Amino acid sequence: MLTKKAKYGLKAMVYLAGFEPGRTALVTDIAAANQIPKKFLDAILGELRNAGFVHSKKGKGGGYTLARAPQDMRVGNIIRVLDGPLAPIQCASRTVYRRCDDCEDEARCTVRLLMLEARDAIANVLDNRTLAQMRALSEGDPAGALLGELERN
Repeated sequence: MLTKKAKYGLKAMVYLAGFEPGRTALVTDIAAANQIPKKFLDAILGELRNAGFVHSKKGKGGGYTLARAPQDMRVGNIIRVLDGPLAPIQCASRTVYRRCDDCEDEARCTVRLLMLEARDAIANVLDNRTLAQMRALSEGDPAGALLGELERN
């Protein structure tokens, strides 16, 4: 399940994707526009800054801006920074795999096999969608949201 932290982070990133490159937005404006507690958003944007998704600038004209173009940012990567792996259980994770203590035969474990399938389905959607496509959805432009998918195929 997506946490509030990741949900708020995605909302903030989509908001920033609506600005022209280099234009900053104040955290108070981002928070107010998306109904996010400012203090929580400060921490989220700090994590996104440390991961290289946003830049921050202090002082007059300061605020946050995207570090890269929205079409170069995958939604799955943003979620992984804020929430960790996409897999519902560790034995189905590609990045933090850990065998379950109670599993006798991992190759035949029905829970693991189904969770691998779920993880792959989730990753297929989130890793093949960009922040620009997500922004297009918020603007009521489903064609723009799917354009990148058509260009890849």
